Amino acid sequence: MIDSSFRARATIDLSALKKNLSQVSAHCPESQIVPVIKANAYGHGVEKVALALNAMHRKFAALAVASMEEAIQLRTLGISTPILLLSGFRDKVEMDLCLNHKIEPVIHSMYQFEEIDKYLQTEFLTGFGRVWVKFNSGMNRLGLDKEQALRVYGDFHRRPETEVVFMSHLASADDPESQSAVELTQRQIAEFDSLKQQIATSTQGPVQASLAASAGILSLPQTHHQFVRPGFMLYGGSPFTNHTAGEIGLLPVMTLRAKIIAINNVEAGGTIGYGATHRCRQYTRVGIVSIGYADGYPRSAKNGTPVLVNTKQGPRRAGLLGRVSMDTIAIDLTGLDTVKIADDAVLWGDGLSADEVARYADTISYELFCRVTKRVEFVYTDG
Repeated sequence: MIDSSFRARATIDLSALKKNLSQVSAHCPESQIVPVIKANAYGHGVEKVALALNAMHRKFAALAVASMEEAIQLRTLGISTPILLLSGFRDKVEMDLCLNHKIEPVIHSMYQFEEIDKYLQTEFLTGFGRVWVKFNSGMNRLGLDKEQALRVYGDFHRRPETEVVFMSHLASADDPESQSAVELTQRQIAEFDSLKQQIATSTQGPVQASLAASAGILSLPQTHHQFVRPGFMLYGGSPFTNHTAGEIGLLPVMTLRAKIIAINNVEAGGTIGYGATHRCRQYTRVGIVSIGYADGYPRSAKNGTPVLVNTKQGPRRAGLLGRVSMDTIAIDLTGLDTVKIADDAVLWGDGLSADEVARYADTISYELFCRVTKRVEFVYTDG
C-alpha cells in the first residue's frame, strides 16, 4: 500500500537558516545585518521565517522586502522590527503607509524624493525616520545618478530627525571567475566609494552605507560597510555561478521530497513520457515520482537531472527520464533493485544541491525555491 502521509513535501529547516545567518556575522562582524525575506522568503514561507528570525536573541537593523504588500504582511504578524522596502513607495498612499508602519523606503527615483519633499514642507515633522538613498553604480535597474544622489542625500542629511543610508547593488558579484564580471564589479565598487567620499566631503560627516548582498558578503570584504543585506545565502543557496552552496559552507534549508508511486519495467526501445523524448537503450526499471511542474518542479529539467532515492545501501542517485509532466516525473531505477513503491525521492535539499539541479534545468536555484507551489505541503523543523 502507498504511504499517503504526503504526496510532495517541502521540509524547511529553520536551524539551518540560523546557521547560515551565523556565516554573515562571521564574515561581517562589524556590520549591521538586514535579512532579505522578500518573495515569501525566497519561497520558504515568510511567516515562519520572519517569526523565527524575530525570535532570535539578536537585533537586526531591519528586515528587507520587495513590496508594500509584503511589508504590511510582516506588520500583521506582529513583527516590530524596522522594514526596509527595497522597491521604495510607488505613490503618496504608500508613502503614508511607510510613515505609519515604520517602513523604511529606498529612494531610487526623483518622483519619490519629490513626494517626501512635499510632505516635509507641509507637516510639522522635520524628519522621515530612516531612508535609504540608492545610487545606480552600474546595474542600470533602479537608482539615482550621481548628481541626483548627491542632492537627495544632502537634503535628507540636513534634516536632523532623518537618518540616511547610502546604498547600491552589485550586478555581477555572483561570477568571480569571469574577467568581465570582475571588471564590472570593481567599477561599481569604485563608483560607489568615490561618490560616498564626495558625500562625506559635502556633508562634512561620516556616511552610513550598504553595498553587499550575499555574494559581496562572502567574497568582497571591501563592500561590507555599515549594513549588509544577506538574501539567498540564508536559505542555503549559492550566490555564485560556479560553486554550490555546500562548497561554500552553507546548509540547505529546503528539502523537497515526493513519493515513488509506480515502478515499471520498460524493454529496450521503449519510450518514456510525453513526446517520447527518451528512448530506452536497454531494459530499464522506471520509477514514477509524485511531483511535476504544477508543484514547481522545473519542466525544463533535462534527461539525467539527478534525483536522490533511498536504498538499503543508503541514498543513491537516479536520473530523470523524458519530459516532466504536470503531476509526475519518471526516473531511472535500473540497478536500484531495493527501491520500492512509497519510498521517498529527494528532488533537492538534504544530500542533493538545488544549485546542481538548477544547472540541469538551465535556471538558478533562486527560481527553483520561489516556484514551489501551494500543492506542496510545507513542514517546518527547528533543531
